[in-house]
Amino acid sequence: MQEFVTPPPVERGDSVAVVAPASNVPPELSHVYELGLERLRETFDLEPVEYPTATKDPEWLAEHPEERAQDVMDAFEDPDISAVITNIGGNDQIRVLPHLDPDVLREHPTRFYGWSDNTNLACYLWNQGIVSYYGGSTLLEYAMDAEMFDYSVEYIGRALFEESIGEWEEADCFTDQAGDWAEPRSLDYHRDIEPADGRTWAGGEGPVEGRIWGGCFEVLDQWFVHDEWLPDPADLEGCVFAMETSEELPHPGMVKGWLQALGEAGYLDAFDGVLVGRPAARNHTPAGDTPAHERETFREQHREVVESVVAEYNPEAPVVMDCEFGHTYPTCPLPIGGEVRIEPETETLMLR
Repeated sequence: MQEFVTPPPVERGDSVAVVAPASNVPPELSHVYELGLERLRETFDLEPVEYPTATKDPEWLAEHPEERAQDVMDAFEDPDISAVITNIGGNDQIRVLPHLDPDVLREHPTRFYGWSDNTNLACYLWNQGIVSYYGGSTLLEYAMDAEMFDYSVEYIGRALFEESIGEWEEADCFTDQAGDWAEPRSLDYHRDIEPADGRTWAGGEGPVEGRIWGGCFEVLDQWFVHDEWLPDPADLEGCVFAMETSEELPHPGMVKGWLQALGEAGYLDAFDGVLVGRPAARNHTPAGDTPAHERETFREQHREVVESVVAEYNPEAPVVMDCEFGHTYPTCPLPIGGEVRIEPETETLMLR
């Protein structure tokens, strides 16, 4: 396996780049963005530097993938920038990748934070041997309604300021409710927060340790269709697979079919362990919310699908579900390319 570098930690008072390499909110929702910048300054004592894409509207970004790539490369090259923080996800970042110069990224490794569509950049950086962080976006974790989750503050802080995150403990609550960004006053009130029942463990009982590869299910699916940057199963031998699903709420049957395809292609057998983010289960459309009992049934179906398919192709691999990364909150920025130790006997996770 190739050598990996974890970019240097950030220090309080440092300048960090704010970019939009995926999508963005339209100008009329700038109050959410401004709250995210405020929290970067006040909670973490960082100075956000707004790169050109950070305030562009979604339509402009869709038409200029080359400019999105340029912002990322400019931020990596800038010696005064300690980290690159993305605004939000999207659904077309795969169009950005052809415009990246991998030499620029390798020569100037910088801590990168983003999730969802930013899976593209996380996996691209993985190919360059650069550890990045799956989580910590301006418009979501930083601009969370009412206040940031204490859990997010703790683990984003570790991902920013420490050499490694250390023991990854469970959160005691979560939300997958969408924010009502069209109503500025909604930012003064908490989203619907539910108690968390802890993680679900399945599969092999022995401890494993490996480098993390993966991200958002719907984005990884694009990589397997357009496989220009996709590692071979042999390149992922001994790694730990991380996956989570978005607010698009992919049907458990779809997830099952996709995982079976990974199994038939030799990928599930290559991984030594699997980490699964707690699936979002709420309906984000204006038609209304999803009832609580339907949400729990949806999550249980997802657990059953992952457990059964991994058991079919790799029964020795421990599987840890309902982890704190992805499209529910709070989150821990998961180090893609970093190492995780999975201890089924004590049900502990250690991120290095």
